[in-house]
Amino acid sequence: MRILIVGGGYVGLYTALRLQRKLKPELGRGEVEIVVVSPDPYMTYQPFLPEAAAGSISPRHVVVPLRRVLADCRIVVGEVQTIDHSKRTVTLTTLATEETGGTEQLSYDELVLAPGSVSRTLPVPGLAEHGIGFKNVEEAIGLRNHVLEQLDIASSTRDPAIRDAALTFVFVGGGYAGVEALAELEDMARYASRYYHNVRREDMKWILVEATGRILPEVGEEMGRYTVTELRRRNIDVRLDTRLESCVDRIAVLSDGSRFPTRTVVWTAGVKPHPVLAATDLPLNARGRLRCTPYLTVDGVDHAWGAGDAAAVPDVSTDEPGKETAPNAQHAVRQAKTLGDNLARSLRGQPLQQYSHAYAGSVASLGLHKGVAHVYGRKLKGWPAWFMHRTYHLSRVPTFNRKARVLAEWTLAGLFKREIVSLGSLEHPRAEFELAAGGKPPQNPPGNPKGSS
Repeated sequence: MRILIVGGGYVGLYTALRLQRKLKPELGRGEVEIVVVSPDPYMTYQPFLPEAAAGSISPRHVVVPLRRVLADCRIVVGEVQTIDHSKRTVTLTTLATEETGGTEQLSYDELVLAPGSVSRTLPVPGLAEHGIGFKNVEEAIGLRNHVLEQLDIASSTRDPAIRDAALTFVFVGGGYAGVEALAELEDMARYASRYYHNVRREDMKWILVEATGRILPEVGEEMGRYTVTELRRRNIDVRLDTRLESCVDRIAVLSDGSRFPTRTVVWTAGVKPHPVLAATDLPLNARGRLRCTPYLTVDGVDHAWGAGDAAAVPDVSTDEPGKETAPNAQHAVRQAKTLGDNLARSLRGQPLQQYSHAYAGSVASLGLHKGVAHVYGRKLKGWPAWFMHRTYHLSRVPTFNRKARVLAEWTLAGLFKREIVSLGSLEHPRAEFELAAGGKPPQNPPGNPKGSS
């Protein structure tokens, strides 16, 4: 019997871990095979992306290698293109099939569909050409390099227009990703400015654009208002009920009429279900998420399971009719454990259990020693909230190996100065060799020798 898990994120990793433990006898006898298909050979712990961007954590410690953790599973690095559940087959592309331009088919007996989500963009003119995402570790490190390069550009020019655009940073989206990324990077850039003789922290403009009337809704209205006050106290321009209308020619035009020449537009305005869901014969809801039951089975379909961002799971912990669990990491990790247990019970003919978990609360970092939290009805801010943020996520990052490495990095960061080195040339590692060998250097945007966004 083959169990196919599509996705190597929170749900994919934790479900496979659970199945490894629950089905250990069957795996040992060769009766069950667990296959995990993921576009990357690692799981990214996304709450650590802002700290990785700020240099507080090494990028390699933000990811968990699937092959090391899932020793009893078969890992396939590839992208699922279509799923035909009626025939129990998926069509996928791998690194090998890309060489030939073909596809590969894989059959299964049980399907766990957990591809997660992708960035939700809007048809904003210029966004595709100039926007920067913040969804994976590559984007986080690229953004760090980009911000430090802007300081280099501003420091090396006397042109006020170029300097002003380089030192203007626009973040779109007032959720976790946008607020934490902006706060951490502003903290880092403010610290880095002391090493530039002609760049002061007052020269930089940091702008947060949010289409609704509040930010960080997960931590509650009061803590959201405190966050706005804290950011504005740091001279960060927070604009609520405002949208990005255009960023053509590197000019951010807002719905309130403001115009900001800028080389940095970071888009964190929400996510949407992975597009592979639309290429299946499984039932979806109006928002394109997989329609599931409280048992984490796909509604009305046998041998198919779902959880996480891609699944619409009824929230049985509340009496509110039609309410679904929020698509966040807290639910994804807990759903994965229930899903793994239920799948093992199903194979053994045992009754299934419903997924029920009351939302415990939220924590958010606002830079070094600053944060907000709303946990089990208690509201914290400042250093206590920041400490809770780190403690919580340290306890949740998978494997003892990663916990120890992250804790060691935090300890060393408290003893020594920040690293403020930009490694933007990593984006084109062969450029210098190609030039030396007589080839042409890669085509970069005008005035951007290192090729950052």
